[in-house]
Amino acid sequence: MVSRPPPRLTKADKVQTLFAALARRAHAYPPCIPLFRNNIRLRAAATAAAVKKGPPAPAHAVHQVTADDTKRLSNQRNIGVSAHIDSGKTTLTERILFYTGRIKDIHEVRGKDNVGAKMDSMELEREKGITIQSAATFCDWKATDPVTGESKDYAINIIDTPGHVDFTIEVERALRVLDGAVLVLCAVSGSQTITVDRQMRRYNVPRVSFINKMDRAGANPTRVVQQIRNKLRMPAALVQVPIGTESEFSGVVDLIRWKAIYNKGVKGIEIEESDEIPPSVLPLAEQKRAELIETLADVDDAIADLFLAEEPITPDQLVAAIRRSTIGLKFTPVFLGSAIKNTGVQPMLDGVCAYLPNPSEAPVKAVDVEASKVVRNELAVRVQAGEAAADEKAHDVTVDLVPAASAPFVGLAFKLEEGKYGQLTYMRVYQGTMKRGSVIYNARTGKKVKVPRLVRMHSDDMEDIDEIGPGEICAIFGVECSSGDTFTDGTTSYSMTSMFVPDPVISLSIKPVGTETPNFSRALNRFQKEDPTFRVHIDQESQETIISGMGELHLDIYVERMKREYNVACTTGKPQVAFRETIQQRAEFSYTHKKQTGGAGQFGRVIGYIEPMVLDPETGKDIGFENLVTGGNIPLGYMPAIEKGFEEALQKGLLSGYPVTGCKFVLEDGSYHQVDSSELAFRLAAIGAFKEAYHKAQPVIMEPIMTVEVVAPIEFQGTVIGGINQRRGTIVDTEVRDDEFTVTCEVSLNDMFGYASNLRGMTQGKGEFSMEYKNHQPVMPNVQKEMIDAYRKKQLEKHK
Repeated sequence: MVSRPPPRLTKADKVQTLFAALARRAHAYPPCIPLFRNNIRLRAAATAAAVKKGPPAPAHAVHQVTADDTKRLSNQRNIGVSAHIDSGKTTLTERILFYTGRIKDIHEVRGKDNVGAKMDSMELEREKGITIQSAATFCDWKATDPVTGESKDYAINIIDTPGHVDFTIEVERALRVLDGAVLVLCAVSGSQTITVDRQMRRYNVPRVSFINKMDRAGANPTRVVQQIRNKLRMPAALVQVPIGTESEFSGVVDLIRWKAIYNKGVKGIEIEESDEIPPSVLPLAEQKRAELIETLADVDDAIADLFLAEEPITPDQLVAAIRRSTIGLKFTPVFLGSAIKNTGVQPMLDGVCAYLPNPSEAPVKAVDVEASKVVRNELAVRVQAGEAAADEKAHDVTVDLVPAASAPFVGLAFKLEEGKYGQLTYMRVYQGTMKRGSVIYNARTGKKVKVPRLVRMHSDDMEDIDEIGPGEICAIFGVECSSGDTFTDGTTSYSMTSMFVPDPVISLSIKPVGTETPNFSRALNRFQKEDPTFRVHIDQESQETIISGMGELHLDIYVERMKREYNVACTTGKPQVAFRETIQQRAEFSYTHKKQTGGAGQFGRVIGYIEPMVLDPETGKDIGFENLVTGGNIPLGYMPAIEKGFEEALQKGLLSGYPVTGCKFVLEDGSYHQVDSSELAFRLAAIGAFKEAYHKAQPVIMEPIMTVEVVAPIEFQGTVIGGINQRRGTIVDTEVRDDEFTVTCEVSLNDMFGYASNLRGMTQGKGEFSMEYKNHQPVMPNVQKEMIDAYRKKQLEKHK
């Protein structure tokens, strides 16, 4: 007799079995808690239904990248051009577009022809000479192979990003959808890109570095490379050395192919290569090539083995190691040039093609929403049954997206922009194909929309296309959505994580001159939708409209845009710092909300604690809610209300009225009443519990601290440092060069108002500074006491 294996149980069968076991166990409980028994049945039934429905079949299908996909993707690059302000990003992008044939002529950022750079399409950008919004374009480039010297065709999508820290969200959402980046650094002022570096690391974006302004007096690429290693903590080495210094800079020596490279012809459009290395450069070239090999030996095993064995390293081995290490985020190759002098740009473009990943080499994951729901529901049933620990976490089910044209479509909307023809949505396609006229689904809202028009962007110009494939960046019209939404073709339940959105650090009141018009509200709504770091709310006490953002320049730009684009002139109040409150230690609560007014009353009891929570650098979250209740003492249906009550309590701290951050609410136990308990009762219980525990948790008021970098002539060093000390700043680093110095310090944003004019006065207009948000730190004890007293006085006057 042949024995047959037992029939294989499906997930639905297993859950139904579990449901039966739970039901039997629930019958064994005394009749005083029938609601718990009913709750188990409801949860088990819901889970069974979810499993029966199950995640869609395509979610588990494996889609292969075809030979055609591989060929197309291998020749494609998606890059961003990022840097600190005034490093020459937009000037560099203008040259890239010119040399790739995308534009017919070069226009400078502040050119005398008043045309402005192609990527600065906004009138304000051309007037102020800064990039305010990221701009997308695409071009084709015939790259020179770094080993053979042969040419190969590449397609490059480029996003030029702002350098000013006030517009950091533009950099965030660009890096979220890019596979690589060019980090532009100034040859004189060096590495001032700590924020951009942090953003690149957050999204695992490999980078090649380009030291610009090599023609400037004081240019020192060796010092800049050392700053990349020390300040940015990224192994780096030159892959070129300069021919000539400062105003004599005329070309570079390629340390891999060992050739001298010069830009010739009109605007440097022709590349001239020579096997003859200038004798004056030869010792430096030999030294830096050895340094390149030593640096790679520290991060790449293959080169390390060759280096230790003292075997010769061939150009193809060197190129392969640079590419592996760059894509692996272990190394950045450093190129040299001067965009304004049309020198060194084309070799850098060759490096982009040689060392940055193509879309198939940049792994991307998405969350399978339906499969994750099943896992969470199953865990909830097990927790209610006592078969799983209450603090056990249900992890999201993730899947690898495949850049195959035949796979189900998945795309991420990373930027919104109001255009002449309605809302323009920028999208990166990660999987599958999107065609004009096709129907796509918003994973967040579940709504389906038809794509009426599909375009590729070239700054503010558009090129209509019929379809777009994986790895591409495009824009679509007429699709209502939010920045960070995932779109699919409806056959999967995939959702991608959105970009990190920092909290605003500064606020001010705003009101239109004269009577308020619909355009005022229309403008504010549009700006909020396009820029997640721009927030608007109505102050409940003064009834004033308050706008919040990342800095004074950020808010000034929106006030000016309101006047220009909507014909609404506005007056603004004095800028206010975005203070916060937080707690410093754990504090327990046991709070009962009870109210009886005749008939059904209100009852809800919560027991647990609040504790400090550290900011998650990946998600940007420092607020958490955790449910550790077991045995059904509080039905799961009330948990959202408790969490909502906690979040509501965070909106207004008890010390000064500012929002509370860095806090976790842990619910351990509680009780409910069959008749009097409700969502409202438990929401109010959570608010009361938070207030009960808050004062026991050592609350403090926090203020935003800025990292400030001041550059000025050396003769003003003492005066500048004295001025920083007067503003209660902490000196972090000082660097002295031949005729100027740089001081890096940390200063409270509240003490930085008016510093621009103050610095101009003390340095005869020769000093300049930049600042970026670092973190929130507790205010001085005397300042906290003053703020608490002022808030209490205000509250007393309000209730008189």
